[in-house]
Amino acid sequence: MSGARDSPSGRRAVLVVGICALLGTVAALGPAGAAAAGTGSDPVSAVTQQYVSEEEYVEAVPEQGDPYFEAAADDGSWISYTNPRDDYRMPYLGEGSGKMCVTLVNEAGQPVSGESVPDTTVTIPTGESLSWHQGADPFTVEYPLTDNYNRPMDGDQFGTSELPQGDGYLDSHCVEWHGLPENETVEYGEVEIGGPHADQIELVGYIQQANQDWKSNIDPLEAAEPYEEAGGSWTYTPDGSHGDLVAVLQLDGDADIPVNETDGDADDGTGTGSDSDTDTGDNDGDSSTDTNDTDTVPGFGVLAALGALLAAVAVRRRG
Repeated sequence: MSGARDSPSGRRAVLVVGICALLGTVAALGPAGAAAAGTGSDPVSAVTQQYVSEEEYVEAVPEQGDPYFEAAADDGSWISYTNPRDDYRMPYLGEGSGKMCVTLVNEAGQPVSGESVPDTTVTIPTGESLSWHQGADPFTVEYPLTDNYNRPMDGDQFGTSELPQGDGYLDSHCVEWHGLPENETVEYGEVEIGGPHADQIELVGYIQQANQDWKSNIDPLEAAEPYEEAGGSWTYTPDGSHGDLVAVLQLDGDADIPVNETDGDADDGTGTGSDSDTDTGDNDGDSSTDTNDTDTVPGFGVLAALGALLAAVAVRRRG
C-alpha cells in the first residue's frame, strides 16, 4: 500500500481544531488588533494634559469703529490701539515715541490678568527722560489687572495673523509716550516684584526693540533675555524714533487647572481662548471617534483565512 488515507473522523478533528483556533484569534485581535493596524497607517495626534494656576485671559483687539481702535498704516505696516496710559510730553520736543509693557503668562504660556496673584505689584524704574510721564515714573503694574484698570490690557505684542502686528488678541499691559527729542536716551531698571504672591511669579526676562525694530512673530518666553543682554536703555535716531520694552513674567503657582493642547497647536499663536480650545477638542474627538468606529470591526483577513480553511477541507473531502 502506498499510504493510508485520512479517515473522515481525522478530517473532522482537524476542522474543529482549526475553527477553534481561528475563532480565538478573531476574539483576541478584533478591536485591539484593528486599532493597532489603524494607528500605524493613520496616526491620531496625541493630546497632552497640562495644568496651569490661572486660566487664559482672552480679549480680541479693537476693530475699526471700536472706540479703542486708533489708526492703521495704509500700506499695512503697522496698527495702533488707543491706550489710556498714553501720554504726550509738553512741550513736545520731537518725534521720539515708545512703549513699555509687562506680559504675564501662565505655565502654558498663555496671557493672564493675574487673578491668581492678587495684591502683587510689578515695578520698572525709569530714568529722567520719562520723569514727566505720570504713569511711567516708575512704571507700576498692579494685579489683578481686571480689578485695577478699566483697560486691563492694551497691547498685542506677540503672535502672527493677517494683522500688521500680533495675533489679534491682547497680551500686554503697557504705558506709551510721545514727544521726546529724536536723540533722547530712554533708560529703565530691573523689574521689582512685590506682594504676598511674589514668589509665584518668575521673571523670564526682557525684550527690547529699539529704533523702529518691531517684531511680533516671536515667542516671548523664548525671546526674553537677561537685563544685561537686553541693554537697559536705547537712544533714538532721526530715522529710528520709536522703541519698546516688554518685561516677560510667568506664573509658577499651584497648577491645578487642566488645559488641553494638541501637538503642533500649543505654541503657534493662533489659539484664542475657550472658543478655540473647544473647536480643537471637538475636531480631535470627531477624528478619534471615526477611527474607532471603523477599526472596531474584526479584521476581514482573519475571516478570509477561516473561509479558505473551510474550502480546503471541503476540497480534501471531495478528493
